[in-house]
Amino acid sequence: MRQARAWQRMLSGRRLDLLDPTPVDIEVRDIAHGLAFVARWNGQTQGDWPYSVAEHSLLVERLFARIDPSAEPRDRLSALLHDAPEYVIGDMISPVKAAVGPAYEALDDRLQTAINLRFGLPARTPDRLKRRIKKADKLSAWLEAVHLAGFARAEADRFFGKPDAGLIEGLSLTLRPPAEVRAAFLDRHAALLAACDA
Repeated sequence: MRQARAWQRMLSGRRLDLLDPTPVDIEVRDIAHGLAFVARWNGQTQGDWPYSVAEHSLLVERLFARIDPSAEPRDRLSALLHDAPEYVIGDMISPVKAAVGPAYEALDDRLQTAINLRFGLPARTPDRLKRRIKKADKLSAWLEAVHLAGFARAEADRFFGKPDAGLIEGLSLTLRPPAEVRAAFLDRHAALLAACDA
C-alpha cells in the first residue's frame, strides 16, 4: 500500500514535508503568500475582502509593541510569525482545533519550530514571550470580533476579555486585497529581520 503524500509543493519551488519540516524548507515569500490568502473566522467577516491571517499577524505585532514598547525586534518578529504555520495548514477556528485534538497542535508545533529556526529565533518560543504574544492575539481577536465578525462588545468581552482601551485606541482594521497584505507582511518581516541583525 502506498504511503499518503505528506508534503506540499510551494510556489517558491520548495517541497515542504509536513511531518518533518526543516528550516531549509521555509521561505518567507511562501509564508506571506499563503497567509494573505487564508481567511480568519472561516471567512465569516464583513467587507469585500477576507480578513486574512497575514493582516491579523501584522495587527498582533503592532499590538504586541503597544503592550511592550521596549520589546526587542526578535520578540516582535516572533509576534509577527506566531501564526505562520497556517500558511500551509490553514486557520482552524478554536472549536475545530479542540475537536481535532493534540494531532493538530503537534503539526503546528513542528512547523513553528522549523519557521523559528529559519529566521534565527529559538526553536520553541519561551513561555513568557508566548504569554505576551497571546495577550496581543486576544486583543486582536476582540477587535476582529467586534469590527468584522458581528460580535456584540459584551459577547467579545466574555470570549476574549475586555480590552484596555489605551491599547486599542486609534486602531482600525483594514481590509485589503491579498497582494497588498502580502507585500505589507514581507516589508514588515524584512524590517524586523534587519533590526534583529543591527
